[in-house]
Amino acid sequence: MSYLRGWFSLDTSSSSTGVEPSDSYPNQSLSVPELNEEDDDGSDTAGEDDIPPAFPAINSVQRAAASPLSSDSSRGLSIPKVLTDAALMPPPPVPSLVTRQPGVPPPQSSSFLLAPMTTIQPPKRSSGRDKVALAPGFGPLDWGNLKASGQNLRGVDELMRIPQSVLKLHNKKEDAWTAINGKVYNITPYLPYHPGGEKELMRVAGRDGTKLFSLTHAWVNADFMLDACLVGFLVSEPSSY
Repeated sequence: MSYLRGWFSLDTSSSSTGVEPSDSYPNQSLSVPELNEEDDDGSDTAGEDDIPPAFPAINSVQRAAASPLSSDSSRGLSIPKVLTDAALMPPPPVPSLVTRQPGVPPPQSSSFLLAPMTTIQPPKRSSGRDKVALAPGFGPLDWGNLKASGQNLRGVDELMRIPQSVLKLHNKKEDAWTAINGKVYNITPYLPYHPGGEKELMRVAGRDGTKLFSLTHAWVNADFMLDACLVGFLVSEPSSY
């Protein structure tokens, strides 16, 4: 410490060193401002962090391009413009007025868009076909199990060519055949399984039931339902010589 006191106490003036100041060596002195921490109370920067920055910036292109007519436009918001009646698109003309000529009466049916002058009563909806309650053990699954059992449901040994004269002979409940889409089926084992009842199915016994089948349930696949009951194919009557 004594060494440092001696160092700072040295006189560094030019008189002690014997070096006189010259014009070729200008006196370069740095002035360091004194900081007084007691005088700075922070009032100049108080609240600066609480103010959000301006957006868009004050000197930005967006702010310069905005119209200064209203306060909303200065913030980059535009007020929607209300269109007048002249600026709106006119409605389409009435079809009857497009073809109308002065002095000529309009036709009776001037437009297909207009409601007809007279109406007809809609056709009455036919009542749906009522289903009957099947006996226990005669449901669709039971019929599928019967077909898969291997039992002979055809009643014949081989497929035959069956004309109308032969088909009409099988019209009894114990021996009922019918033709659907050119194929002849033995419907006798299927009578108790028919959802519409035996009476309805007997309407096509001994004749071609393609038309009635299509009218009542065209969505049913008869080939899949009665494949195990196929007897033969419907053919025309043989010609007599």
